[in-house]
Amino acid sequence: MKKSNKTFPKSERLTKNHQFKRVYEQGNSIANEFVVLYFLKNGGNKRRIGFSISKKIGKAVIRNRIKRIFKEIYRKNKNDLVSGIDLIIIARKGIAGASYKEIKAAVFNLFIRASLFK
Repeated sequence: MKKSNKTFPKSERLTKNHQFKRVYEQGNSIANEFVVLYFLKNGGNKRRIGFSISKKIGKAVIRNRIKRIFKEIYRKNKNDLVSGIDLIIIARKGIAGASYKEIKAAVFNLFIRASLFK
């Protein structure tokens, strides 16, 4: 049986390679020690997000933990973000040993620097 993804319906996710490429090529990026954030206005009123965690970060258990943390941070704060944007959150090498609070602070720092809060 397929598990439903109620917190992230397909309309709120970047799922295709060409969607990621568009944000990478046309969007802006900012970074800190743990995270890189790419963002691009998408011309609509939907907010879409994608995550990228490289195998260089660690084994699958670590990568999945980081992805779960990113999803939780986004889920709790998505209503405070401006709409009409595509976001890609990319993990950097040092993130593997970071706590939830450190990752949340890093992501918030980028959201603030990118003026993505309402």
